[in-house]
Amino acid sequence: MIRNFIKIAWRNLVRNKGFSLTNILGLTIGMTCTIFILLWVKDELAYDKFHANHDNIYQVMATRDFKNNIFTDPNMVLPLAKALEGGNPMIKRTVVTTHQESHLIEYGDTKLKKDLYQVSDQFFNIFSWRFIKGSPTNAISDPKSIVITQSAAKSFFGDSDPINKVIKIDNEQNYKISAVVADPPDNSTFKFDFIAPFDYSSDFIKNRMHEWVNSSHSVFIQTTPGANMAAVDKFIDKVKHDHDANDKISTYFTFPMNKWHLYSEFKDGKNVGGLIEYVKLFTVIAVIILLIACVNFMNLSTARSEKRAKEVGIRKTLGSDKRKLITQFFFESITLSLIAFILSAAAVLLLMPLFNTLVNKNLHLNIVDPLFLAGGIFIILFTGIVAGSYPALYLSSFSPVKVLKGTFVAGKGAVLPRRILVIGQFVMSIVLISATIIIYRQIQHIKDRKIGYNPDNLIMVPSSGDIDKNFAAVKQDLYNTGLINAVTRTSSPITEIWWKSGSPDYNGKPADASLIFSGLSTDVDFTKTMGVKILEGRDFNGMPGDSSVMLLNKAAVEAMNIKNPIGMEMRYGKKYTVAGVIDNIVMESPYDPVGPLMIYYSPDNSSVVSIRLKEGVQPQTALKTLEKIFKKYNPKNLFEYKFADQEFGKKFVTEELISRITNIFAGLAIFICCIGLAGLASFTIEKRFREIGIRKVIGASVQQLLMLISTEFLKLVLIAFLIAVPLTWWMMHIWLQKYTYHVDISIWLFAIVGVLILLLTLVVVSLNTMRAATANPVKSLRTE
Repeated sequence: MIRNFIKIAWRNLVRNKGFSLTNILGLTIGMTCTIFILLWVKDELAYDKFHANHDNIYQVMATRDFKNNIFTDPNMVLPLAKALEGGNPMIKRTVVTTHQESHLIEYGDTKLKKDLYQVSDQFFNIFSWRFIKGSPTNAISDPKSIVITQSAAKSFFGDSDPINKVIKIDNEQNYKISAVVADPPDNSTFKFDFIAPFDYSSDFIKNRMHEWVNSSHSVFIQTTPGANMAAVDKFIDKVKHDHDANDKISTYFTFPMNKWHLYSEFKDGKNVGGLIEYVKLFTVIAVIILLIACVNFMNLSTARSEKRAKEVGIRKTLGSDKRKLITQFFFESITLSLIAFILSAAAVLLLMPLFNTLVNKNLHLNIVDPLFLAGGIFIILFTGIVAGSYPALYLSSFSPVKVLKGTFVAGKGAVLPRRILVIGQFVMSIVLISATIIIYRQIQHIKDRKIGYNPDNLIMVPSSGDIDKNFAAVKQDLYNTGLINAVTRTSSPITEIWWKSGSPDYNGKPADASLIFSGLSTDVDFTKTMGVKILEGRDFNGMPGDSSVMLLNKAAVEAMNIKNPIGMEMRYGKKYTVAGVIDNIVMESPYDPVGPLMIYYSPDNSSVVSIRLKEGVQPQTALKTLEKIFKKYNPKNLFEYKFADQEFGKKFVTEELISRITNIFAGLAIFICCIGLAGLASFTIEKRFREIGIRKVIGASVQQLLMLISTEFLKLVLIAFLIAVPLTWWMMHIWLQKYTYHVDISIWLFAIVGVLILLLTLVVVSLNTMRAATANPVKSLRTE
């Protein structure tokens, strides 16, 4: 019986090539998009799950409550991890790490910048890394041992064994390689080339182990299964405050590993989600695109019901019951889905490199993976059943008596459902297109926001001890090239904030005032080099008195509610005098308001040298000259640089990725709609071919015939537009609310989308109608 169903299904598909190819094309595109999206979603959901203790690993974090800002801080003090050990039976292990840092690694003549973490001794017991050589039990037992990844080992040692080889870090310390681990997976929070232990015997670490202020490390814990995390949070909070009674603004808590990647955003001390929103969004888009393709199948199947009516009537007369007919039609749709799935799997394999470039991942499709095969079967059955459900139920309900007597009017009962399906298709497409445009406008709106400095032609070069020692000579050599306008050095890049603390004291400060300030130290020519506008006062001029001078930004003056800041005394460790007020500069997220910033003169506290090129100077040409100068005074280090505009652009990576993906999938959704619309228009015209011939004979023009056929479809698009507009406005209004600076949703946007969809519909329908409208009416009326 099943063999017979499959044979009949195949014959019907081959016999109706136009119908089959139209549906296969739509379903293949829909399934291809779905597979790509699900691969991306699967990778996002699998972040960090390769760790054996994944469900019991937590990061210790703090909610810092300042009057002008409540923020969540992952930075912890170094001794906290040790203090938590053994104090609570629910805490099994603890580890403290530095943040990911780039260091100069040297072996022989090979010098490379690589990423490194320093960690405490429990790191390889809490986190799971695949060891290729060496053992996790003693990999970092010696403070001068170091663990290297497989790719880093290849870079330095080729195919030779790296174990016990000695490398030098930052031209200072030697470490012996004790183990080799596999590279961290792409979906890992930790990305590194080397793991080195803390040297607790060093005077520096010994001193830091008694400091319970200046948080700059990450602390992680592994709990026992089923631990009461509320009680663990209270314990951690108590330990920290017992050692630091002055920490009155912080509340400590644990953040589970299964939320690190997808729920990483906090606002006002509360977790507000993160990438999980986009995971949900793309999952919905995948379903929408697949449903649009399924709707095409439903519409085309019911539209061609006239050709299947006699088949149904004869088969019922010969004894086929409704159940068998329904099964037959489902076999046809599932067969079609199977063919489309095979083609879509081939398309995914072919297009995977392009998709990986688009989403900046290294995804791959393993067609023999049981999970993929199970997912494939589900997609085939889901698509086949959804797409074939209405046609199967509709076609199997035909009355054999009416069909064979010729009194049955095929398709009449399917007109309303078919129209509803077409409306649904276009509602989903209009929502996708409108949302895509709004996302794009929001990104452009933020990009066009005034950032307070000029990132163009601004080059940032990491500083070093040798560069600081010879900075006066470096600066003079840079000016002598004639390529630069200004140069300065700062404690952090202009595109980042590396330091925050409480506000300085000043006369008139309210007793309950608790403001958080960002801090930056700099050399002379800060405003000239960065292109920052001075609103009041002056910049640093390099005189000895400048060591007691401070600049404030506009947000700081407003937060402190100061009327005349110039000349005010600020007490922050020592006394400073406010010499100038600068415009707000966006150094952190471009989506958030600028917070208070204090800038003080400290030329020796340098991490970055910023260089402003002259207008018209080609950066690539200038870099060759700059490299020679920095190599002259800093021969041991590699010459590195970053462009400020590119670094600022990285702040939009996630939103631009979402925009690109939605652009592509919205376009494909519309394309699938057009395929179905073209097929539906073709069947509609075929049924009205004789009517069109008669109208031509009695004098109807081509334009009139085009409008006759198009009007029906244009009405459906108009109804879809009226439904989609409020739906899109509601969805995107909610999405925009998470941004402090956001665009307004304009009615003109929907008007443009509406006109675009109407024109597209008119073009697709007209191209199909033109054949019948321009045909010789004699051909269509010959049999009358």
